[in-house]
Order: sequence, then structure tokens, then C-alpha cells
Amino acid sequence: MGVRGIGPTCADAFEQAALALSGIVTNLAAIRPEQKVEITCAAPDAELLLADWLNAIIFEMATRHMLFSRYDVQISEGKLVGKAWGETVDLARHQPAVEPKGATYTSLSVRKEDGRWLAQCVVDV
Repeated sequence: MGVRGIGPTCADAFEQAALALSGIVTNLAAIRPEQKVEITCAAPDAELLLADWLNAIIFEMATRHMLFSRYDVQISEGKLVGKAWGETVDLARHQPAVEPKGATYTSLSVRKEDGRWLAQCVVDV
């Protein structure tokens, strides 16, 4: 499943890609941003940083049994400091469609295009 984020900054595009990741699992409107989880990643380039970011979110979803509906990302010198807000999965209310397994390098791209940043990749489900 492909995820894509578009925004005025690279960090905004990463936030939107994370929302797309959550959106393949369930309706974002059904996820209450009740708990905050902090996530940090580092990578030598923006593409690998995107894959690491999405994989860190997938890890947090799986280990904490949570879904996230809000993200805040700060990127500086190859380091990402992020926050994700969400709640514990409620199977009846969230009705998760799939479980993301991992972000891949397929179609992995982070670039500025037409004055906006685009961040995308394929996620195994």
C-alpha cells in the first residue's frame, strides 16, 4: 500500500505521510489523540529518514497496541524528533482494515516539487 505526504516543509510532508499510514488502518476521525508518544530517528538522508520514521510508528502501533491520529515532526541535520498522539486500539470502534508490517524502499522518495515537499513509499501490510 502506498503512502504519500505533501506539505510546505519536509517535516509537514513527513507528518502527512504518517497520517496516510494511520489512514490505511482505520478512519482517522475515529482515533482520539489521548496519549502522546515521543519518537526519534536519525538517518544519513531524507529518504532513509522517512522509512525509519514510518517504521518507528509501525513499531509503536504494534508494541503499544495503539493507533495515532496526530503527529508533530521536527527535522534537523538528519535527526527527526516526533510526537504521535493516539489511543489504544478498540476493535469494535476502530475496525482496523489492515496491520502495517513495515515501510519499504519501494517508491521511496522525499523531494521538493512545485514548491511543496513530497514524502512517499510503499508499506507492506
